[in-house]
Amino acid sequence: MKIGIRHEDKNLWERRVPLIPEHVRRLVETGIACVVQRSPTRVFPDRLYRDAGAALVDKLDDADPIFAVKEIPIARIEQNKTYIFFSHTIKGQAYNIPLLQRLLDLKCTLIDYECIRDAKGKRLVSFGRHAGLAGMIDTLWAFGRRLSKRGVPTCFEELRPAHRYADLEAAKNAIRRVGDRIREEGLPKAIAPVICGFVGYGKTSEGAQEIFDLLPHETIAPENVTALVRRSSLDRNKLYKTVYRKQHTVARIADGGFDVEDYSRNPETYESRLERAIVDLSIVVNGVYWEEPQPRLVTRDALRAAWMSSLAPRLEVIGDVSCDIGGSFESTIKSTTPDDPVYVYDPESGQAVAGWSGHGPLVLAVDNLPCEVPLESSTDFSEALFPFVRDIAAMDKHLPFEQVSLPPAIRGATIVYRGALTPEYHYLEDHLRKNGRT
Repeated sequence: MKIGIRHEDKNLWERRVPLIPEHVRRLVETGIACVVQRSPTRVFPDRLYRDAGAALVDKLDDADPIFAVKEIPIARIEQNKTYIFFSHTIKGQAYNIPLLQRLLDLKCTLIDYECIRDAKGKRLVSFGRHAGLAGMIDTLWAFGRRLSKRGVPTCFEELRPAHRYADLEAAKNAIRRVGDRIREEGLPKAIAPVICGFVGYGKTSEGAQEIFDLLPHETIAPENVTALVRRSSLDRNKLYKTVYRKQHTVARIADGGFDVEDYSRNPETYESRLERAIVDLSIVVNGVYWEEPQPRLVTRDALRAAWMSSLAPRLEVIGDVSCDIGGSFESTIKSTTPDDPVYVYDPESGQAVAGWSGHGPLVLAVDNLPCEVPLESSTDFSEALFPFVRDIAAMDKHLPFEQVSLPPAIRGATIVYRGALTPEYHYLEDHLRKNGRT
């Protein structure tokens, strides 16, 4: 058995790895050869993989399966090989249909990390927590910059984006120092109360809350936000936090009720409750996965109505950690990068405006946030992936798919097997046809 680890080349920011040197060492010790493509940018330098017993190569010609993080360029896909990476194809994303077609044409096998789930549908191998961690650091930094441009100085100006800290602990220490100043000096009266709303309660939200919780704060229920805003006297030495679960974000159109099983079966019969609430927030952090036919949580129409009303919304920053373009937050009309992370969403035109100031909320929509904390995110990801590596490496592709011995989580994550869509993913044939593929 011989596995390959690919050098990431999707963009200059991508320094993550699917398997860290320590786990490579353990694989080598159990008889699995590891071939690692040389990389000048990887967060773990080549020498650490060499010291762990891996062979360093320029090309992964004789390695199979091949592990990566991000999509592999179409031109680099090789015949009959097994690839494991985030393919971004399971919703039929048009921009990656050519990649999916290439994998089919070359009789490849594709396993997607996004689809590695347990029996209850919970993801087992993800960067979600670290997307939340980096996303919250960046959102607080953006909040400070936004207020500064409005002429409201705050201690949040001391912060930097996550990728500009030596490591995650350094970023956390910076947040703690900001928290100390808030306790001692308080926040400007002009922006009090500062309320941060978290949409969702999965790993992404947990990561974001982990950072926010380093600040002095009080947790309130979503239904108490408006009353808090209307208070005549407020404690300006802390922030406020509220978490929106499904029952807080949507309601049945017919009667305003909510039932989680009914929503799961009939999402098209529900509408958003959230878009009426976000105008009272200072910051909103979105960490939920969205797909048709679920209702959008914040529509362009709602944002336009809010910003055209006589009472301007309090909302300064939307930290869309999910970065689902045109998804649950329609203000996310494009993704951004760590070196140019924000834009102002103009509610009247529906367009993105460069810079920090303007009529409308600031949107942070970096599409690869975990790469801003590559050391910590790679380590946790590798820990989750490691138990599945031997089974993937031992897969006997001479057998029909139904006879292949794989853990259920990996079987369910296999989108393509030997050049054909597996039964669970036959629905992608429609997307292939829509995009002129066969």
